[in-house]
Amino acid sequence: MVSKRLKGGISLKTTTNKNILRYSDNKLVEIEDAVAEEFPLTIYLNDVEFATMVCSPEHLEELVIGFLASEGAIKRFSDIESMNLDDHGGFCHIRLNREIPTDHFIYSKRILGSCCGKSRQFYFQNDVDTAKVSMAKTTLTPAQCIELMQGMQEQSTIFKETGGIHNASLGTPDDVIVHRGDIGRHNALDKLYGHCLQNRIPVRDKVLVFSGRISSEVLTKAAKIGVGIVLSKSAPTNLAIQLAEDLNITAVGFIRGNSFNIYSHPWRIKEDSAP
Repeated sequence: MVSKRLKGGISLKTTTNKNILRYSDNKLVEIEDAVAEEFPLTIYLNDVEFATMVCSPEHLEELVIGFLASEGAIKRFSDIESMNLDDHGGFCHIRLNREIPTDHFIYSKRILGSCCGKSRQFYFQNDVDTAKVSMAKTTLTPAQCIELMQGMQEQSTIFKETGGIHNASLGTPDDVIVHRGDIGRHNALDKLYGHCLQNRIPVRDKVLVFSGRISSEVLTKAAKIGVGIVLSKSAPTNLAIQLAEDLNITAVGFIRGNSFNIYSHPWRIKEDSAP
């Protein structure tokens, strides 16, 4: 049983209205505009300062849980004995029911390792321990790829207000099941991961839908979560494509309108059946 005690209890704002000047139609006009909030959150792990993140101030429990799992500090939600989240001061004190190395060098040291016996890529030490080769058998039709991207965008209310956050969703082939946004693209993914761990949602058969570029870090994060398909409305990098090939992940980018590009493991995208 995991016990959690929350402090603060205040409602943190994700956006703030500011008076600004907008230039349009050859003139400057004063208007009120919504801007995204940034919130610093410092995590203490077994009484040791572990990390400080700058994030959007919502779904903070999920963010912390997903971040710790992604960093290899926990393997499952039950590894957390207690969580004391002070959302007023911006601190989260975590007590684990096991000892872990807290030397930041261990979590940030870069090594050159082989992936699946194929190409040799740069990883952080904790990436080697936590990134998983996907065994997912889930497939999508082109129409489902486009519909999932549309579903994510429809739920991106804060982005529509501010244009200042990244969005990520997790879904089945037929529908988005959870959506999270954050000023940090990694944070948005960690919130999804934390939600799944906290609620014991299996992820192998799920699809990750993302608003930003598929970088090597984003691809590695997807591998840590455990999905087999990543959909994005933006482009991948070359290293991300190489990692996707090695980690058996299907990377789909530039999903815009009725078109997209498949960059790796195209067998998971099957053409719609003829009527």
